[in-house]
Amino acid sequence: MIYEPLRVMSMDEMEKIHQAALTILDEIGMRIDSEIALDYLDKVGSKVDRTTMQVKLPKKLVQSYVDNMKRDYDNPERLPERMAVRYSHIRFRKELHKIHPDFTASAGGFCTSIFDLEGNRRWANLDDVRRSIQMINNLTAVDYTGLPVSDQETPYEVRPVVMACELAKYTTKFGGIETFKKADIPYLIDIGTVVKGSEKALKKEPILIGYAEARSPLCLDRNMVEIFMEYIKRGFPQTIDTMPNGGATAPVTPAGNIALGVAETLAGLVLAYAVDNEATVGVDIIPSYADMSNGMYRYASADRMPLLVARVQMISEYYGCPSGVHGGKTDSCFINVQTGIEKAMSTVFPVLAGAVGIGTIGHLENAVTFSPCQLVIDNEVIRYMRRTLQPIEVNDNTLALDVIRRVGIGGNYFTEEHTLKNFRNEQFFSDLFETLPWSHAHTQDVKGMENRAFEKALALWEKKPEPVLDTDQIKAIDKIAARARKEFLG
Repeated sequence: MIYEPLRVMSMDEMEKIHQAALTILDEIGMRIDSEIALDYLDKVGSKVDRTTMQVKLPKKLVQSYVDNMKRDYDNPERLPERMAVRYSHIRFRKELHKIHPDFTASAGGFCTSIFDLEGNRRWANLDDVRRSIQMINNLTAVDYTGLPVSDQETPYEVRPVVMACELAKYTTKFGGIETFKKADIPYLIDIGTVVKGSEKALKKEPILIGYAEARSPLCLDRNMVEIFMEYIKRGFPQTIDTMPNGGATAPVTPAGNIALGVAETLAGLVLAYAVDNEATVGVDIIPSYADMSNGMYRYASADRMPLLVARVQMISEYYGCPSGVHGGKTDSCFINVQTGIEKAMSTVFPVLAGAVGIGTIGHLENAVTFSPCQLVIDNEVIRYMRRTLQPIEVNDNTLALDVIRRVGIGGNYFTEEHTLKNFRNEQFFSDLFETLPWSHAHTQDVKGMENRAFEKALALWEKKPEPVLDTDQIKAIDKIAARARKEFLG
């Protein structure tokens, strides 16, 4: 395998970014729209202006909590060990910064739209939710999933809870879940408790945990900060996700972009420890650039690839928080060559940089639209990437000197027992990729990867979704959804 991860910064350069982030928090600060959060931050020594809801965090204070986080990561018995999130997972124990051949892949994204197998882009419904989850259950390269699509006929007030119920009933590949408000959290914990058997078991192996995001530049909205604090108070892990958009909500230069994002997530780190000094917390950023022709957030442009590498290096190597990152993305609205290039490159670069996982896959249109056909292709891209990271073994069997002697000069290895015993472990086999002569390829009934993927997606889509929980668990889950409807809809 490839041993050393890609790096785009030296340790001194990462230290400069960290110091810049400390300066941002110390001199400029954050707007945090919560009196309760400001109370917590005030008590630990922050400079709070309640008129403007702005808080400045002294450098020494922030550094002390960064050091505290690193000590927590050094604990080999720390629980939970990991948590699934939208873009794969976060690990809460320190490990060597390296390439991870066992990187995970996540689907999900709570997309509002689906590009269906009849060629229509439309609002997603409940049947789409269940069938998309069933597809993922049958795709071996997908390890986690949130909701690939969300039912747009379910009222938005209860959508996160009702969709979490569907996820719990139909899969064991639990990814992160969207959380619209603090009041969702007790319901999500109840759903996870039904699945895991107890809240203690749920805290040991968290599922269906929502997350909070900063609003760049340098804002934490009331809704997000309340969600964040509620999870911390209840003893569940959290990070503040932040998506600085270079040229729009962050500096267009990579160093400035990352420094701003680091400042935002470090503010979340301080708040977490201010709420609970025993909090399980990490840091996280998801940087990109705005397309200067239309302002859109770029998920898969060439300029974002080194930015993702820098992000993985900064979070995993400098701060010691191994985590997944955006990958398998495209900015295209079509299943075409651009999509293929962007999906491949946004998988290869984060993984070779040392990301422990990537996601979310199965999307078109800047992660707005879910495509069953694209999901099948993305699953194959992940399989392809994992095969490239398979180590080359050097031993008596793999050197095959006896076989080379026997075949000699001008022979062939097709009929050798050694070939029969080893080729399945050494070669990549796919029902989508083709290795055919022109004449054969063009006489097939199903021609090319896109058509093969469509046929496979159609077969998976037509499978009847089957619950993975027992009858009592399903009844308990349905009661939780009914309670949420009563509370939120009246």
